Amino acid sequence: MWNFVSLFISIAALIVACIAYQRSGGSVDEIKKKVEELGITTESLRTKMADLLNSFEKKLRGEDKPSAGPSSDQKDEPPKNNA
Repeated sequence: MWNFVSLFISIAALIVACIAYQRSGGSVDEIKKKVEELGITTESLRTKMADLLNSFEKKLRGEDKPSAGPSSDQKDEPPKNNA
């Protein structure tokens, strides 16, 4: 019962907010343009975050070795015998 009342109130608030926005000089086209710009921005940020997480995962798992030589934790380990 209370879920229905909450849903109804939120939809009514959304309608009132849209009417107030239009009365203040805003237009639907302006909202669409801003949403599209936001979509482009979020896609760019998502791609950058995915690249950062991918490189962090490689470094954490040891797949991305630095080219300057072995790190300090690798110097203490004896060489592995693959035979």
